Amino acid sequence: MTDFRETLRGIVAMLLCCLFFLINDTIVKAVADDLPIGEVLFIRSVIATVVVFVVVWRMGLLPSVRTQTSRFVITRSICEGFATVVYLSGLVHLPIANASAISQGAPLAITAAGALVLGEIVGWRRWMSVVVGFCGILIIVRPGPEGFNSWALLPLLSVAFVTVRELSTRFIAPETNSAVVTLVTQVVVTIACGLLSATEVWQAMTLMQFGLIVIAGLSCIFGVQFSIDAMRHGDISLVAQFRYSTIPFAIVLGWIIWGDVPDLVTLLGIAIVVGSGIYIFYRERVRHQSLASRADPAV
Repeated sequence: MTDFRETLRGIVAMLLCCLFFLINDTIVKAVADDLPIGEVLFIRSVIATVVVFVVVWRMGLLPSVRTQTSRFVITRSICEGFATVVYLSGLVHLPIANASAISQGAPLAITAAGALVLGEIVGWRRWMSVVVGFCGILIIVRPGPEGFNSWALLPLLSVAFVTVRELSTRFIAPETNSAVVTLVTQVVVTIACGLLSATEVWQAMTLMQFGLIVIAGLSCIFGVQFSIDAMRHGDISLVAQFRYSTIPFAIVLGWIIWGDVPDLVTLLGIAIVVGSGIYIFYRERVRHQSLASRADPAV
């Protein structure tokens, strides 16, 4: 079992990761009320790319960027670009709690994809959790004439891109520096956002709006770094459960800023998604402990 302090460090990093990503999402949603979403995302991405470029340069990694950029790094980056554009485009038209909850379908999809694509062993309990979790997402999306918002399909589509992104990440060579991956990802995301912004008519922004976009760009970078730190410290199956802290944060922010309060049906869907995800992480932890006990000759 991993040392308690290491696990605590991973949990704190995951909480900070969720907080910074939510700050980014909140700012983008707020600023995009008055500015085209593509313009907001492109400027934010340029700022983030410049900061990451400087970090990689200071680390002396620029000469190795080309050699470390494998096809899996490129695939991961392209999926991240699409996931960013479609998720945040949908977020502008949805309550932030709903969009955040739908995006939490990613662990469910990754579990299913791991079994179907990578041949990972997934027991019937986790398969049932995946099915139940997606039922929870359908409750939130409500694919019927009443209560259905077609923009909810975009965060759902982003889950598919995130799933492919995570599968690609598993094939990236261990010696590839994470800072290089972040830089390549930011460049591709900037290109994707630039293509989206090219279809829009740009508007002049105020100094306040530009300042908020800068904060969003920095928050995005901090979120990425804390997400990496979270996965490198402590019991991963335990640490990963704290990704769901995004949802209560999002509910509170949505209520404070936009006056959005999820109805009982949406809260039921959120509870099902969160419960299914936590159970999957729990079963993963049990499986690893079982494998470890079998491998330990002293047991």
